[in-house]
Amino acid sequence: MLVNNAGYGLVGAIEEVTLSQARDQLEVNFFGALSMIQAVLPSMRQRRSGHILNITSIGGLLAFPGLGLYHASKFALEGLGEALATELAPFDVRVTAIEPGAFRTDWAGRSMQHATQLADYATTAGAFRSGITASSGRQPGDPRKAAQAILDLVLSSHPPTRLLLGSDALGYATEKLDSMRADIEAWAGVTRSTDF
Repeated sequence: MLVNNAGYGLVGAIEEVTLSQARDQLEVNFFGALSMIQAVLPSMRQRRSGHILNITSIGGLLAFPGLGLYHASKFALEGLGEALATELAPFDVRVTAIEPGAFRTDWAGRSMQHATQLADYATTAGAFRSGITASSGRQPGDPRKAAQAILDLVLSSHPPTRLLLGSDALGYATEKLDSMRADIEAWAGVTRSTDF
């Protein structure tokens, strides 16, 4: 089994984040996981068994202002995991994205990186940054309960491709799906009109 849990948050509007900060974010949150996956795949494939757990985030399914590069890294990991799950299915190697909401970990504390703020983003990325800082240590998610849920998943004979953790994650994901469905249905005529 492989658990890809390394990662950190980078808060700042897209314009505020330097290219160096962006590359570092993707290096740790995405390329670090990819490197580990590629290291373990030969033995898992040969054994015809294994389970890869990618700790992504609810931020791998939807985006908030001020976390664009963090979201980019998690969306990338989600896409990689989806493709990987289909590639590995014939070898009985499973892939699960663990998608937590806000938990009482150090993610929003001292491990969080901050871009230099621009005043123009005070009401969007800046407001979100303030909210993250203010809620650190008071998040609704219990890390012990999340760990138990992950252990239960690992022991399951039919683990899911995705596991949301936290009632906030469930609420956000449901809202995102409803919003996507509404847009898809509203624009279905235009979508179909582009065929030959």
